[in-house]
Amino acid sequence: MVERVPDRASPAAGVSAETAAPTRVHVFLLAARLPGTTDAETLAAAVDYATLADRLGFAGVWLAEHHFIPYGTCPSAIGFAAHLLGRTSRITVGTAACVLSNRHPVALAEEAVLLDELSGGRLALGVARGGPWVDLEVFGTGLDRYENGFTESLDLLRSWLSGAERVGADGPRFRFRPVPVVPRPRRRVPVWVAATSPDTVETAARRGLPLLLGMHAGDAEKAALLRRYAEVAADAGHDPATVEHAGAYLAHAEADGEEAVRVVRHGLPELLAGTLDYQRIDGRPPVHRDLDAYAEHLLAIGAVGTPQACRQRLAETVRATGVRHLLLMVEAGGKPARVRANLERLAGALLPAPVPG
Repeated sequence: MVERVPDRASPAAGVSAETAAPTRVHVFLLAARLPGTTDAETLAAAVDYATLADRLGFAGVWLAEHHFIPYGTCPSAIGFAAHLLGRTSRITVGTAACVLSNRHPVALAEEAVLLDELSGGRLALGVARGGPWVDLEVFGTGLDRYENGFTESLDLLRSWLSGAERVGADGPRFRFRPVPVVPRPRRRVPVWVAATSPDTVETAARRGLPLLLGMHAGDAEKAALLRRYAEVAADAGHDPATVEHAGAYLAHAEADGEEAVRVVRHGLPELLAGTLDYQRIDGRPPVHRDLDAYAEHLLAIGAVGTPQACRQRLAETVRATGVRHLLLMVEAGGKPARVRANLERLAGALLPAPVPG
């Protein structure tokens, strides 16, 4: 059995246990294709996990978006969200995240408003800068959109979602005369920004937008990014204590803690192997992680063990970071029956949600 030492950190600045919103536990689905399965089987399993999460009482289901790699068979998180919003009536469905470098922000905003309206306000729109991948070549947006266009895309998206009657653009990449916003949102559709770097954190903070923090980051790294967020947000006139950030975490529960570690050690590298298929277009050679070492890293910072140990670990991360939207990546077990059992164990242990002691 691996001795798992919590990655402790001082609480992020601007977070108060007394004033913070309740902790909410969500499911985060990669829909990664494992060896011996088809794309159709993978997507069907992801739908099954999402609808089970709804029945079990999780607060939401968030969907990853990837192109041309088996690490994720969902190329449109907003499209998958539409399906799940139609299949459910209670749960929030989030995108984690729609890649703004690959698409027109107005087209994405129109889809987001449509789904938010049809679902009664159950959409959570997460967006990301993305990476220097071949996607930019295929979709014709180019490397400049990734390197320099994220802020412009984000601001145009937010303008469309703001409730304005008409929106136009006069920027270096988007220029068009003002046009009517149809359908016009009745509320400001919430937007989260996926962030792994200080630059993106600062972009979100200046706009008062909450962050989506990745499962690769431990408590100390998450807390450091959030402290920087709080500084920049406060300077921009936003109250960081009112912003509800979200963080992703590996989570796997078994009745026996050693079995939980064994299952993840076996299944997670197979899931992560899909990341080896990323193709860069900036001329740099791809950087391939040691998959076993990365799995050990995620084991060390995630919630893996007995259900009670998972509950305790997640309470620790809430205390250390102040992040109260917990997005649990539950698919490390691989086989659908094991993933469903994991969801049921986590629901039993975490709902109602764990709180810091």
